[in-house]
Amino acid sequence: MDVQGDQGLRREPPHLDRRPWWRGTRGEWFVVGQALLIGLVFFGPRTVPGRPGWTFPLPDACSLVGDALVVAGGALFLAGLVWLGRRLTPLPFPKAGADLVQTGPFAWVRHPIYGGGLVLTLGWALRVHGWLTLAYVVALFVFMDAKSRREERWLAGKFAEYAAYQRRVRRFIPFIY
Repeated sequence: MDVQGDQGLRREPPHLDRRPWWRGTRGEWFVVGQALLIGLVFFGPRTVPGRPGWTFPLPDACSLVGDALVVAGGALFLAGLVWLGRRLTPLPFPKAGADLVQTGPFAWVRHPIYGGGLVLTLGWALRVHGWLTLAYVVALFVFMDAKSRREERWLAGKFAEYAAYQRRVRRFIPFIY
């Protein structure tokens, strides 16, 4: 299949669209791992049985900060979903015929859905006062960072202008990372 970029036509390997999903050629296993980690954040045990619970000072303040992060992360997450619209795919491999989106929330971060989800889950961990939940969020961050790096290699191979976009726009959190 051909994809039009600023530098003309580029060919994508034809085998990537025809292999069964379980081969993971378009990043399907990233989606599975992501779903499992998100499930742990929201439904997994919050503390280790027999160990002390949340002992962080100012639990009410943690809850308020958590609520603010849930709202902010949710807003960024939803903005990314809405802005992509029909271009949305759960896979890190770009859709055939896709264009590089650099406007809306994508002008602030390269991965607003991932970044918003991470901020939201951090807020959730603070809200529910769970040490293990915080550990799951850290694991999710490491995982999503790896997923986004793989996705960016595919995007850089597809769009000649992606390298400039990477230099200009942060990965997950505006002005920070």
